[in-house]
Amino acid sequence: MTKTSAPATRVAVIGVGIMGSAISRRLLECGHRVSVFDLEAAKVAALAEHGAAAAATAREAAAASDFVITSLNSAAVVERAIFGDDGIAAATPADPQRLLIDMSSIDPTSTRRLAQSLRERTGMGFVDAPLSGGAPKALLGQLTVMAGGSAEDVQRARAVMDSLCANYTHMGASGAGQTTKLVNQLLCAIGFQAVAEAVRLAEAGGVDASKLPAALAGGRADSQILREFGPRMAARDYTPTGRIDNMLKDLEAVQAFSQGQRLPLPLAGAVSELHRTFVAAGLGARDTAEMMRQFSGYERG
Repeated sequence: MTKTSAPATRVAVIGVGIMGSAISRRLLECGHRVSVFDLEAAKVAALAEHGAAAAATAREAAAASDFVITSLNSAAVVERAIFGDDGIAAATPADPQRLLIDMSSIDPTSTRRLAQSLRERTGMGFVDAPLSGGAPKALLGQLTVMAGGSAEDVQRARAVMDSLCANYTHMGASGAGQTTKLVNQLLCAIGFQAVAEAVRLAEAGGVDASKLPAALAGGRADSQILREFGPRMAARDYTPTGRIDNMLKDLEAVQAFSQGQRLPLPLAGAVSELHRTFVAAGLGARDTAEMMRQFSGYERG
């Protein structure tokens, strides 16, 4: 499915791992002119085969674009991509019409600081636009994105977001998108664990767990996580769609925020400890569906 409502634009994508690659491919499919940069040259080369322009630095990619998307693993990495040597902020000339759209999942405090620094140094706008839906939804242009920033910048970002999103919501000022993503991740993490336990409970009772989504459809237990991950967990399908260690990063951000507010979130604490156990067992880089290994040992394979 290709959306044609948004006119083609020049877009740089900085960080082309699983998510950044899917975002880039979707933008190319929709006719945008895409420049890509990543520290791993093989990832850039793979996208060049699909029609992306390969950039040697983040600065080069940004200088050739009107919109810059970052899809990176932590606030520290985002900061280096923006303000490091040959980073986005060094793009010549500094253009206040250029807009940075950070689709990483980082903490709200860092987001507000980076947005303010970028505007002060270059005049560029900054939209925090963390996503839900993963690479499969990115490829279909069906992401859910919760955006933070000025109303003007969030609206301008639609030139790109309309090609990527089925649901794009302005949640408030800078950092509001990332705060909403923490809410999303908490709900997802609890949901993943609940589905894993439900699948194992069904199996223990002699029930074909792959039938759970159909059996519970329309009831209160129905959910997107059950529909997507129930059959995968039942089949022990561990095809990569997202990483356990990335979820732990977000859960730790939830905990840091809640501790600062003295806000009790007991389920957040429980699922955080479970994810730490998976990471300690060497499963951090593996797909969320591998949470099923808690019922049969954490050996890799």
